[in-house]
Amino acid sequence: MSEATERPGPAAEPDPDAWERACAEDLAAEKARRRAQQGHEQQPGTAAEELRKLVDAVADKVSSLQLPLAGEAVQGAVQQVVAQAKAAALPVIERNPEVFDHLAAAGSELLAACRAAVHGHEQRWTRGATGEGTERPGPGKDDGAAGGSERIDLD
Repeated sequence: MSEATERPGPAAEPDPDAWERACAEDLAAEKARRRAQQGHEQQPGTAAEELRKLVDAVADKVSSLQLPLAGEAVQGAVQQVVAQAKAAALPVIERNPEVFDHLAAAGSELLAACRAAVHGHEQRWTRGATGEGTERPGPGKDDGAAGGSERIDLD
């Protein structure tokens, strides 16, 4: 066999993951560049800070809406209502920031409980057969209950 027709050895094989690694390196470098350009990476604040940001953003957005059929009086009324709502909400947020932290934590716990209940129900529902050749109720199967649906036990 001549040198021109010989296959290169395993050391000369192209790396199959080279493109993936190069893309990941480029993406990481771009993210670092953007973080440096912004000055710092923004971390979410407390629930009260985030609620304050939300109130400001919604107020700015509603105030900037240009309703084509609304007149000057309607625009002024909308801006006045937004200003009053903002003036009422911000002091409450300032005086009670810990309340919003507790509400956020309670909401997370409630969501986790609902997910656990639904997950358990889905597992029972999709299991299929009970082991004795009979099928458990599922979509489109009547289990004898009113409406053909199964009760979800949240306890």
